[in-house]
Amino acid sequence: MSSPTVRFSVIGITHDHIYGQVRLMLRAGAEFVNWYAPESDPISQFSAVFSHVPMARCEEEILEDPSIHLVLTSAVPADRAPLGIRVMQHGKDFMSDKPGFTTLEQLAEARRVQAETGRIYSICFSERLEVPAAVKAGELVHAGAIGKVIQTVGLGPHRARLHTRAPYFFERERYGGILCDIGSHQMDQFLFYTGSTEAEIVSAQVGNFKYPQYPGLEDFGDVVLRGNGGMGYVRVDWYTPDGLPTWGDGRLFILGTEGYIELRKYVDIEGRPGGDHLFLVDQKGVHYIDCKGGDLPYGRQLVYDIINRTETALPQWHTFYASELAIRAEMQAVRLGNLR
Repeated sequence: MSSPTVRFSVIGITHDHIYGQVRLMLRAGAEFVNWYAPESDPISQFSAVFSHVPMARCEEEILEDPSIHLVLTSAVPADRAPLGIRVMQHGKDFMSDKPGFTTLEQLAEARRVQAETGRIYSICFSERLEVPAAVKAGELVHAGAIGKVIQTVGLGPHRARLHTRAPYFFERERYGGILCDIGSHQMDQFLFYTGSTEAEIVSAQVGNFKYPQYPGLEDFGDVVLRGNGGMGYVRVDWYTPDGLPTWGDGRLFILGTEGYIELRKYVDIEGRPGGDHLFLVDQKGVHYIDCKGGDLPYGRQLVYDIINRTETALPQWHTFYASELAIRAEMQAVRLGNLR
């Protein structure tokens, strides 16, 4: 007897993260049924990459198909939550690119509908879930390798590549602000590695210091957090110089009572090739772990959760709470520089 198969579709492909979302589900053995995108989305490239998968005639064709279990999206950030709510109301599970929400009102409605329907509203926090070094760090932390975690420091620099960006990139109400957008990755990691279930925003600030011609673009942000499991600091920006051989030197520092871990996720400027570098310093010495090719369980865990109605990939409270912290940080942030 063959194992149950999860069938999934895509609605909205505005951000390139959708390619990673689709591929992680394919790796997990799920079946890609069809996809639909508004006219403003980059349809030709997507159809070329997944040429064997048909395009649906409209959103309703997907939502009203009872054989489809899961819908993926990387639509404009402000449009993701309304879509996710429609998906859940049609009895399907949902995976959004980050951010999954841009306002507290969207989040409140999604929480209500999720509780009412019992469906899954997942967010692909790829900087943890799709980075082997980050997965390995979680294993080490939960095994007690560095003692009790006291603080995380998450750095999320990105290359702007403004000439490639869709119009929403320059409109804060559509992308949610830099702390809501990129910062949601860091909130996810803070909660996961510290084990915090509650947290407060101690301070936050955002600014536009490089691009005065785009007053709706926030190019810098940082946050200080205090949780019931540890403390956190977050810094995100759009300043990655063209000289770096990848889009951003993403790093994570996890401080424990018995040691610390540093992740150089995408590049090691000291000279080691590629990404997924993990450094562990403990009472016995300094250890380097090359995590390339390491396990990435999120996709298969999500498949398991869809079939068995469990929460092994991402606890639902965690998904919502990481998003809430990112939105609240954005709302509380002091606004600096050229921001309108």
